[in-house]
Amino acid sequence: MTGRPVELAVRALRYEVDGQTLLHGVDLTARPGETVGVVGPNGSGKTTLLRCVYGTLPPTAGRVLLDGDDAPALGVKERARRVAVLPQDAAGTFGLTVREVVSMGRSPHKRFWEQDGPDDRRRVTEALETVGAAAFAGRRFDGLSGGERQRALVARALVQEPGLLALDEPTNHLDIRYQLEVLGLVRRLPVTALLVLHDLNLAASFCDRLYVLAGGRVVAQGPPGQVLTEELLAEVYGVRTHVAVHPATGAPSIVYLPERPAG
Repeated sequence: MTGRPVELAVRALRYEVDGQTLLHGVDLTARPGETVGVVGPNGSGKTTLLRCVYGTLPPTAGRVLLDGDDAPALGVKERARRVAVLPQDAAGTFGLTVREVVSMGRSPHKRFWEQDGPDDRRRVTEALETVGAAAFAGRRFDGLSGGERQRALVARALVQEPGLLALDEPTNHLDIRYQLEVLGLVRRLPVTALLVLHDLNLAASFCDRLYVLAGGRVVAQGPPGQVLTEELLAEVYGVRTHVAVHPATGAPSIVYLPERPAG
């Protein structure tokens, strides 16, 4: 259901808008088959970085490379064959059924106005079943709950058969069961994944490596056990925590502590 995993290399990436610099020379690498998480407080540049990677924002400076190829130089269809996106919003879906929205993921593999064939329909059905959305495939997308929409958008990304999945808060609006199922699915796919996540415990459990952004800069990177320390969380997020190794998973487990009373 996916293409060959690609290597993503972001080099000295800078993004400015209206005289404000949102990314200051960011470097990031996701090796083929890795699941890499980008974490950080609100306004740190996570979504801006992701949008530069998948092409909706043109970097002011720096490079985005896919298997060594300059991503902005690729044609729209070629880039879409390599990178699938799960954005925070879903434009262009009003009035469409879930199946029709998921079928949109096949467009990079077809000529303009070419209809879905039997293979396309099979892939769409498989993707809907994989994410638990088959039961509401005939419903209008704009009538779904937030969690149902999220599962449909994951299915759309899957049928695109990408080598890189770029996911912006893929667990938004999902209950715990589907948070775990969606992230577990991403982990199992033969694909490179770049995820923006707010939930640090989920990031610790499902990501091979993390990049921590603050003020548009990478302030830490590495395996979750090395990155998610009490000192870093205090510095970057301004919160008190207790970080321990989870006895079942071996991943860092973060408990947020209340502020000490003044005086």
